[in-house]
Amino acid sequence: MAGIDPNLEFKPLQIAILTVSDTRTLETDTSGALLVERLDKSGHKLKARALVRDDISEIRSAIEAWIADPAVDAVITTGGTGLTGRDVTVEAVTPLFEKTLEGFSVVFHMVSHESVGLSTLQSRATAGVANGTVIFCLPGSTGAVRDGWDKVISHQLDCRYRPCNLVELMPRLKER
Repeated sequence: MAGIDPNLEFKPLQIAILTVSDTRTLETDTSGALLVERLDKSGHKLKARALVRDDISEIRSAIEAWIADPAVDAVITTGGTGLTGRDVTVEAVTPLFEKTLEGFSVVFHMVSHESVGLSTLQSRATAGVANGTVIFCLPGSTGAVRDGWDKVISHQLDCRYRPCNLVELMPRLKER
């Protein structure tokens, strides 16, 4: 049965959060703040947090710095996954992926459909692995972030989740 095995010890991860927005500031970034709250509540550690404009080079630069840091286990972005011309997070991040987690998008859309119905089609939420670091790209709304973290990401970043989780794979993500 899938779920948390209470007999196992929780292992906190170091997670970086990137908000992509032309209109928000760190003070008005409700989605980033929600992720920080969820990380803290779950026992993970916030390694870094930043906010950049919807600009491919700014987004990619922030992600590249974090995936180069061996102390960062995972990166979560919020914003820029929509369909408008300014939504460029997917274009900035996916070229960095060595492996894409296709299942994340599928499961995210299943969960999102429960909340927003067919409007989930307008999201290009994605995830992958780059330089041994797991990267999740979520939409910018607090509802999407809540669904993504609470119903998908938090389980895969918890070593106690069974039958399997991404934490178990992290030591092997740089294998060649």
